[in-house]
Amino acid sequence: MKVKVISVLEDNYMYLVIDESSRDAVAVDAAVAKRLLEIIRKEDVVLRAILTTHHHWDHARGNEELAQLFPGLQVFGADERIGALTHKVTHGQELTFGAIRVRCLFTPCHTSGHMCYFMWEDNSPDAPALFSGDTLFVGGCGQFFEGTAEQMHTNLTQILGTLPKETKVFCGHEYTVRNLKFALKVEPENEAVKEKLAWAKQRDDEDVPTVPSTLQEEFLYNPFLRVTEEAVQKFTGKTDAVEVLRALRSERDNFKRPKERPNPQAMLAFDWGLFGPFLEKK
Repeated sequence: MKVKVISVLEDNYMYLVIDESSRDAVAVDAAVAKRLLEIIRKEDVVLRAILTTHHHWDHARGNEELAQLFPGLQVFGADERIGALTHKVTHGQELTFGAIRVRCLFTPCHTSGHMCYFMWEDNSPDAPALFSGDTLFVGGCGQFFEGTAEQMHTNLTQILGTLPKETKVFCGHEYTVRNLKFALKVEPENEAVKEKLAWAKQRDDEDVPTVPSTLQEEFLYNPFLRVTEEAVQKFTGKTDAVEVLRALRSERDNFKRPKERPNPQAMLAFDWGLFGPFLEKK
């Protein structure tokens, strides 16, 4: 199982997962059809399906165009708002694409219909892969646009946090440096945070992706997975795990927000694709 990391838009990632024996492939979050087609041609593979984590335009915008180009293309997701959706999936449902096995993991919070995808190949020495969309990032977690701290806590501790520790984490955005700067504010003495931040800054300077991380690594430096740690609780002034998570998210939302950042209503309109028609005209 080969994973192609594809940088698109300002800071998004989409992925092409290839069964190397059959040369079949599935895409995750096909936001930019033209770029995905370039990779498909370069890799000489056949696109069998699209797995969409959530309906936001920067994760699903390419679905309709790809569905037109590939008649019969299967588009999977958990939200009716996903463009060109052909198969609505549920938590725990398993899919098979050649040798590639997929388990759907429902993680509502960032959106009410967010689905992560856990992939592996039987009898393979390679570590499994988690495509976490905007639920789990390297060093962070997604904003609670349509959900609650309780939901995100369940997502991170009971659903994603219990996966094999060697699982590679492929997330939806390149937010690593900013996430880790916040993590350092939360735990200024955490050596794992310092080391990962220095590494991520170097990657950023070289314009190289910081994905994937591993789940095991995330537990060392991601404050949203460390809500029971004394230093994280001290930072938030809370001890209940859900309240710690809620306080962390609030602090992260206001962490060194750029002065030119649009207001929250504009950000939501952007996420919901309301500016899409204007962007397409460029």
